[in-house]
Amino acid sequence: MTFKTMAVPRAWNPELVLLVASVAMLLLGNRRFLSLALAGRDAADASAWLFGAALVLALLAINYLLLALLAWGRLFKPVLAVILLLTAGAAHFIDSFGTFIDPSMLRNALHTHWGEASELVGLRLASALLLGAVLPAALLMRLPLARRPWPRALAARGGALALALLALVAAIWVAFQPLASLMRSQRELRYLVTPANVLWSATALARRTSQEPAGPLVAVGRDAQPGPTLARAPRPRVVVLVVGETARAANWGLNGYARQTTPELARLPLINFAGATSCGTDTETSLPCMFAAVGRRQYDERRIHGSENLLHVLAHAGVAVHWRDNQSGCKGVCAGFAQDTVAALAPPGTCTGASCYDEGLLHGLEALLPVGTVAGASATGGMNGTNGTGGAGGLAAKFIVLHQIGNHGPAYHRRAPAAFKRFQPACEQDDLRLCDAQSIVNAYDNALLYTDHVLAALIARLQARAAEIDSAVIYVSDHGESIGEHGLFLHGVPFAFAPEVQTQVPMVMWLSSGFAEARGLDAGCLKGHAGGAGVRHDHLFHTVLGLFDVQTGARAPEWDLTHGCTRGAPVDLARAAG
Repeated sequence: MTFKTMAVPRAWNPELVLLVASVAMLLLGNRRFLSLALAGRDAADASAWLFGAALVLALLAINYLLLALLAWGRLFKPVLAVILLLTAGAAHFIDSFGTFIDPSMLRNALHTHWGEASELVGLRLASALLLGAVLPAALLMRLPLARRPWPRALAARGGALALALLALVAAIWVAFQPLASLMRSQRELRYLVTPANVLWSATALARRTSQEPAGPLVAVGRDAQPGPTLARAPRPRVVVLVVGETARAANWGLNGYARQTTPELARLPLINFAGATSCGTDTETSLPCMFAAVGRRQYDERRIHGSENLLHVLAHAGVAVHWRDNQSGCKGVCAGFAQDTVAALAPPGTCTGASCYDEGLLHGLEALLPVGTVAGASATGGMNGTNGTGGAGGLAAKFIVLHQIGNHGPAYHRRAPAAFKRFQPACEQDDLRLCDAQSIVNAYDNALLYTDHVLAALIARLQARAAEIDSAVIYVSDHGESIGEHGLFLHGVPFAFAPEVQTQVPMVMWLSSGFAEARGLDAGCLKGHAGGAGVRHDHLFHTVLGLFDVQTGARAPEWDLTHGCTRGAPVDLARAAG
């Protein structure tokens, strides 16, 4: 049967088409919402059936109101087709990964590069879009619509809107008590109501984007200058920050996980901060936040994006900065600073297609390290600099950021070479629904095992230069990950509702003996801080300044993990808890 031979009315009433589309979107896009909203209710209880019926009626009314307000005139069919496509796509990710569609998730999706996005595109998504959007849209485009004078069309649409609004009010009235309780206890469920979630989030994101500050960044730490131990350092000083991706504290071997996923780091004299808390549950939120002076405790997205960050403050003090990326970019954090990517460097044996292993971050690392004495260091490599070896004014100090692909899902199997796939059987699919729960955990843990190796290799390279350079390493992941708990996969659940596995991240610090000596740091004191609760991304900005010994009013001692751990300083362990 073809569309040409299908028996259809000569002209369809647009309001009837909207009703059919509303029903289709209800059935296609709201399965998970209804499943979670009705979970735990007794099927033999009449009130449960009444509540379920009220929910369905409310969803239908919401869909109809949205479509009736947006689909008019010549745009009627195109608007419905686009919303069908959005509904089918959102439903796929909600049903497959437990994704919550909010403005942050949309922004994250829009800023994801093709290499990462391609891992989420497969036969299942193509099938979902074909059956849920493309074929219905093709039928819709061939459907004849009744033409009416605009006063009549306006009256018909107004009447339909009034009926839909009345149905919504009636549904809420019938189920007000259980519905109010549900929305108070599980507010995140509103991000599953499709397509309302997509349309609202897109509108909110557009509004936020339009309000982003233009012009120069607000100055932060322009008073920054080298402290005495940095100004008189006997050797060049370097701090390497490794920003992990999607590593969660729960599976980190050093945190007591049942498996040893960090065997190489376990043999090193590290300071392990168990269960640090992230700024967000996605890279778009966490990365700018963790480099900002205010962090999560005073979270203000506009302020964070409109102000200078840690890199700028270090540059003001004369510390050179270099950013090396193996992911989807620095989200604006490193704009104006020396930077390169693993994909562009393409070290032999490191990259396959659009994906590169994290060992590529260490390629040519020695060339980035500062050389010479403090008095004779190069003066390049700060703001808008090249891959210089020192900072401005002859200061031999450098801050290097290595941004990992880490455990980025769902293709965990692509994150580690074969030699590190020790936990078997491991999921070898991009589509996690094709794998059992244990094989997904195995693949995830293998990627952590590889991160352990990369970090140990970095430390070994720096240790080999210990006679020439004083070095420190900080590793912290941007956010955590869900790998099947409560039906959730990946990350990005709104922070207020996110499970701990998405907000608790591993964090470690390593200091060469020369660095600790020159900076006057007591490693035992730092370990005492690590044993306390409350370490967060918020500490990063101030702790890096403390490690370098950069003096500035922007550095808050109570958020600097080195504060109280230098020679002669009083120890205050409670301070680390914020």
